[in-house]
Amino acid sequence: MTDIVSLPQAVRETVYDGDTVALEGFTHLIPFAAGHEIIRQGLRDLTLVRMTPDLIYDQLIGAGCARKLVFSWGGNPGVGSLHRFRDAVERGWPAPLDIEEHSHAGLTNRYVAGASGLPFKVMRGYAGTDLPAHTTNVETISCPFTGEQLAAVRAINPDVAVVHAQQADTRGNVQLWGITGVQNEAVLAARRSLVTVEEIVDTLELMPGAKVIPSAAVSKVAHVPGGAQPSYALGYYDRDNRAYEDWDSISRDRGRFSNWLAGLEAV
Repeated sequence: MTDIVSLPQAVRETVYDGDTVALEGFTHLIPFAAGHEIIRQGLRDLTLVRMTPDLIYDQLIGAGCARKLVFSWGGNPGVGSLHRFRDAVERGWPAPLDIEEHSHAGLTNRYVAGASGLPFKVMRGYAGTDLPAHTTNVETISCPFTGEQLAAVRAINPDVAVVHAQQADTRGNVQLWGITGVQNEAVLAARRSLVTVEEIVDTLELMPGAKVIPSAAVSKVAHVPGGAQPSYALGYYDRDNRAYEDWDSISRDRGRFSNWLAGLEAV
């Protein structure tokens, strides 16, 4: 049975310095509370993986948690750049940041390969780009049947996947619905997993279009209502658009960001 514990305990027992960590959620159900707890616990030298790094990764990078980012597109959705991300890449503040960029399809297929127990996944993509020249995780191969040139992307198996969902049952089975990204694939590909949820119920009543992550794949569950704010959780609360707008001015200035960080760490 999956352990149901507090968020500080869940992070302490699943995320370690030097880990490769995937905090997934595609615009919806972004695990902000878990990311903030990673910051509070002062974790360092993380390789962060995410399809669309937005505010939570900007915050983790600015807090000095990350040494590398593996991603496909990054920005503050509907607002602009991630200024802590840019500062780390361009000026090495608060620490230098290595980057490895992919397309959405490329990174998704890396997760799928990892979740499938395969060493790589084959796809049509990256043709005409120079991305393969900048990463050892994309190679061109010839189809043994047709001779077609295809892209092979290396499987990714994070040390830990962190996701937020609407519900878990008392045995640790997790249900999420609405816009979903690669949460299932990330959890199945990872060696350990941490899921924060809006509520814990005795039995999951399946929602239309829902995805269920079985308890066998879930290491820790933490009951964290509001754990995706300022993103949204369908059926529970809306996206806080003002928070995304406000972050632009906070993150532009190192002093304002440092004040924000001090406030987070004091909680």
